[in-house]
Amino acid sequence: MEFSDHIKTANVEDVVLRQPLHKPSRGTLCITGHHLLFSEREEGSSQQVLLLLRNIDAIEKRMSGSSGTITIKCKDLRVLQLDIPGMEQCLNISHSIETLSCLDNVSEMYPFFYRPTDLSLQDQWGLSTPEEHYTQMKELHKRWRLSSVNKSYSVCPSYPSAVIVPNCIDDETLKKVAKFRQGGRFPVLCYYHRKNGMVIMRSSQPLTGANRKRCKEDELLLQAVIKDSDKGFIIDTRSSQQVQQARMTGGGFESKSFYNCWKRLHRQMERGKGLQESLIKLVEACSDESHNVDRWLSKLENSKWLSHVQTALSTAGLLAECVERDGHSALVHGYEGTDCSLLICTLAQLIMDPFCRTLEGFLALLEREWLQAGHPFQQRCAHSAYSHTRFQQESPVFLLLLDCVWQLWRQFPLALGFSEALLLRLANEVYASDYGTFLCNNDQERCALGVKDRTHCLFRALLRPAERDYYSNPLFEPTELAIWPSVHPQSLQLWRGFFLRWTQLAHQLEAVQEEIRSMVIEWARVAQR
Repeated sequence: MEFSDHIKTANVEDVVLRQPLHKPSRGTLCITGHHLLFSEREEGSSQQVLLLLRNIDAIEKRMSGSSGTITIKCKDLRVLQLDIPGMEQCLNISHSIETLSCLDNVSEMYPFFYRPTDLSLQDQWGLSTPEEHYTQMKELHKRWRLSSVNKSYSVCPSYPSAVIVPNCIDDETLKKVAKFRQGGRFPVLCYYHRKNGMVIMRSSQPLTGANRKRCKEDELLLQAVIKDSDKGFIIDTRSSQQVQQARMTGGGFESKSFYNCWKRLHRQMERGKGLQESLIKLVEACSDESHNVDRWLSKLENSKWLSHVQTALSTAGLLAECVERDGHSALVHGYEGTDCSLLICTLAQLIMDPFCRTLEGFLALLEREWLQAGHPFQQRCAHSAYSHTRFQQESPVFLLLLDCVWQLWRQFPLALGFSEALLLRLANEVYASDYGTFLCNNDQERCALGVKDRTHCLFRALLRPAERDYYSNPLFEPTELAIWPSVHPQSLQLWRGFFLRWTQLAHQLEAVQEEIRSMVIEWARVAQR
């Protein structure tokens, strides 16, 4: 079916647009296969608002006489209102928005049609492949190898085609281990700590089940990770009770009897539906216009969002302590190993690794730990906080990561080489984007649908000179030291730049921050003369 089949009314005159931080304006509304375009028609004004339909989370329509009002609630938390003359036109526009904003066919999404003049599809799509990453890490080569056991994605559909494993473990052993781990996600290396040679591995849960099944190949692999060390740590993002319940449904944990050199630490983290509901409650609190401070603080606390931020940062701190301070390797997993495990591993690397705190290093980290590692973006980010449609697989884990990174950025304003603007941009792009970076659920799907051949890469675009300057932190002073975040409740704040971004206060703060940024850049230029 063509896009035009979903559009009964392509444009409407004399529409009034009401949006945050702007006065109401009158103009022409146009709808295309991927965008909603409003052009102001007031004399002396040329204002345009271009909204990607994929950014629309929910719409509400209200009819009054011969006209109607459509309220559009966006995934970036904007709320727009369109007053449309003519009942039929209003209903047609509403129907088109509802249909075109929820297209499931990835190949019909806008990134496959986006063709900016300053980018070429011939350009390299990502920042680095697993092969290139391994080649650069020469310290690994003595004890670790690059395995292509998953080159056809048959061993683990959510892993990349190449992974790093101990060089004493052959591919046949890896295949047996994969059958013992949920979704085939056998333990793979995600981080090598140059200071002491310790590593972070990640995987999914072992399928021990109620009968306490074991897999000698899995035990052998984990023993090869710690080699001559006296012990390693397993960070399990589930509670002890959840682990026992998982055994009853075929999952489980690494028993001390068979993994006697590994110490298991449980740190329960919310995921899935619980995290999604937390976001919904937080956005509802931030939309409260009653101006009652006590009520607002109560709603904020009841959302539990900052508690999730606290848990994520403290668990990542624990992981970093195991590696950096205690000098032991660690394995991280929960259930599938595609959500909280990635969150914790990413934050721990930011805490310990100076390169990950640079602009390019951070983007490379996201590519490695989220895109290549198989976070199911299409499932998790199908809707944001406003949608009336609820799917079991939605969860704002990546948004939680960005919030945690913002907390780090706020606590260590000189230690990170990128700005808050980058985090806000990523928060927008993950839900609705011109680029193909966050399409699909894993590397296999992106290859099958030609995402890397037919769309542009966001991370590449963000490293163009003009973009790089804008998203860089002018105060950045690199440090080799680890940055240990404070997780006391008084140290954590609501990410106003995102959750209150469409309020007058946030707008004023943004203007002040931009002015300070300009002053710092100018001061740096003068100092270099």
